[in-house]
Amino acid sequence: MDKTTFSQLRLMEPILRAVREQGYENTTPIQAQAIPHLRKGRDLLGIAQTGTGKTAAFALPILDYLAGGPEPRRPRRPSVLVLTPTRELASQIAESFRVYGRYVDVRHMVAFGGVGQAPQVRALRRGVDVLVATPGRLIDLIEQRHVDLGSIEVFVLDEADRMLDMGFIHAVRKIIAELPRDRQSVMFSATMPKDIAEFANTILYKPQRVEVAPPATTVERVDQSVLMVDKADKRALLCEVLRDSSIERALVFTRTKHGADRVVKHLRRIGEDADAIHGNKAQGARERALDGFRTGRVRVLVATDIAARGIDVRDVTHVINFDLPNVAENYVHRIGRTARAGRSGTAISFCDVSEHGYLRDIEKAVRCEVPIVENHPFRSKTQYTRMAARSPAKRKASKRPSRKRRPRLTSASSR
Repeated sequence: MDKTTFSQLRLMEPILRAVREQGYENTTPIQAQAIPHLRKGRDLLGIAQTGTGKTAAFALPILDYLAGGPEPRRPRRPSVLVLTPTRELASQIAESFRVYGRYVDVRHMVAFGGVGQAPQVRALRRGVDVLVATPGRLIDLIEQRHVDLGSIEVFVLDEADRMLDMGFIHAVRKIIAELPRDRQSVMFSATMPKDIAEFANTILYKPQRVEVAPPATTVERVDQSVLMVDKADKRALLCEVLRDSSIERALVFTRTKHGADRVVKHLRRIGEDADAIHGNKAQGARERALDGFRTGRVRVLVATDIAARGIDVRDVTHVINFDLPNVAENYVHRIGRTARAGRSGTAISFCDVSEHGYLRDIEKAVRCEVPIVENHPFRSKTQYTRMAARSPAKRKASKRPSRKRRPRLTSASSR
């Protein structure tokens, strides 16, 4: 399959210059598929996981559109809103706008909770073109009349599945109600269960659907295994597994925030460099933990699914599922963090008797049996039986409103 270069996408030269400076010449599949549609002003539904280049897939055409307009945009009320579920992801998206927009006159800012609001309010008063925000903080700013979304031309909802998992659906709907009906809307999700598809129908108008890296392709690059263990022995088993010197950088998943803290406390007690990231951590502590993991100062990062969404760390050699996820699609998302950019990786899962049903669901989702490691010192005596997985629960979604809209992200060269 022929590769698509960024220059073939007809983005303006200052943006291409910034892309080249980051060492990129060829697009990723999601960028090659999404950018042309977005430049034509189409609504878009993208199914892509973190690490596929999806942020640039919407950031580049947005920058091209804003910088190429003939009319001045001052006073600068936001023209673009990017809504994302976590602080980490919001920060990374804002950084992408900074990096790729360094040679164009486009202002951006990021707004999220866990830090003081005053600097964010001052930035809004100075004027911005692109606002990247999490739902809670944005609702606060709207209710305090610090931000007016009446000029939004492009709306991006990122990580839509995680938004619903985190209970942000009502906040998202409240924010959408503040937006003009005549707008371009873009929605990205790592997974596309029925409830997410139904939700997309309520906010997108005749969207172009693009999809890359279906679960099977990610799974095939990961060496998976599962260790049957009694719940009380999981921490001891983790210490045993981490004795392997080939584990250079491990991302460990727990189901709860308190569970993550307990695991870190136990690892530190035996001299392991470990830290945790979850919703109860202050923003500064989360950033320090991430920085330590990226630089290699911290070998083991323990995270919950919600906090980990948006973490983009290269060279994660191992993913360890201390607790199996109770949603099978989250397993695919977890293990994909050790198979970035075509690399291979290793995923090790611990499974106690209460998690046998979760493992059956996972094996159905990945369409294969995960090999069971029999030879380890904490082997559970409880027999695991493979059988049909449970059917996922169904949610109801509201009916979509009918609306007409005109194209938005038209390239400067076509004006």
